[in-house]
Amino acid sequence: MSGFTDAAFEKKLAELNCSQQSIQTLSLWLIHHRKHHKTIVQVWYRELLKAKPSRKLTMMYLANDVIQNSKKKGPEFSREFLCVLYKAFHNVTDVPDEKTQIGVKKILKVWEDRNVYNINDIEEFRKATHHHIDQTGTAEIEPPVKKIKPVPEEKEQVQSLLPGDPPDPEELIKALQDLENAASSDAIVREKIANLPPEVSDVSLLEKLDDKEAADKLSKQVDEACSLLDDYNSRLQQELEDRKQVAKMLNDYTYAQRNALALAEQKLEEYREKLQKVTRVQNELKSHLQNLPDLTLLPNVTGGLAPLPSAGDLFSHR
Repeated sequence: MSGFTDAAFEKKLAELNCSQQSIQTLSLWLIHHRKHHKTIVQVWYRELLKAKPSRKLTMMYLANDVIQNSKKKGPEFSREFLCVLYKAFHNVTDVPDEKTQIGVKKILKVWEDRNVYNINDIEEFRKATHHHIDQTGTAEIEPPVKKIKPVPEEKEQVQSLLPGDPPDPEELIKALQDLENAASSDAIVREKIANLPPEVSDVSLLEKLDDKEAADKLSKQVDEACSLLDDYNSRLQQELEDRKQVAKMLNDYTYAQRNALALAEQKLEEYREKLQKVTRVQNELKSHLQNLPDLTLLPNVTGGLAPLPSAGDLFSHR
């Protein structure tokens, strides 16, 4: 991973988009450089204030991802972000926008459910979202915002940007295997539908009916076709829900693996630095040993003098 600088972070923020991959990639980079957490939060807040209203929610999603996924490494980010979050929520909701309101409420709900911050802090954040700044710079309380039911696309987007706990690998494998037997893979039923007589779907062919017997036969075929299609459509609808669930499981699992990879890369970098330090000490020790004199080559300085008395000689009584 590249080194951290203010300029590098600002550039990455400028390139940030609302896709989950973009947010998670930058989040992992920031968590990797968590020793710069004070500067990171300062730059993030400064850029949030300058960002266009359409980009502010994306910046909040980034903060959410960093806060939640850095908890295992330490409280640095959650503690540092706490200093600016009230003002951040205040700023993000300054311009009323339905999508932003939905996203902010979702973030606060997740934080409350997962105990990311205590309930008092979260209530303060909620109060901040009900304020706006008028043209004179005076803070005023807005009337209660009317609750608007989010459209499915927005709700799904908000949910997808807030990853959950990764699924068990065995559970994920089973879910993928179940999709192999999904409705869209049922060639037998699809062939039956393809071979339905044209009379069951073409009203113009009703004119060709000559007698009641033919009409009764067609009526029976239409009932059977309706039953077949209703059942198949129901299975397709269930498959759609299953695929959405599997997609979320894959997303959560992939995110967890990316996070694990980033942590492994960080550990590898730390051990490489330790290896370099040990190697330097080893080389210095070798150099020091090589510079020590060879005692076997030193001249005899005793000059034939008698050897010094031993401890036994000193304490013996004669």
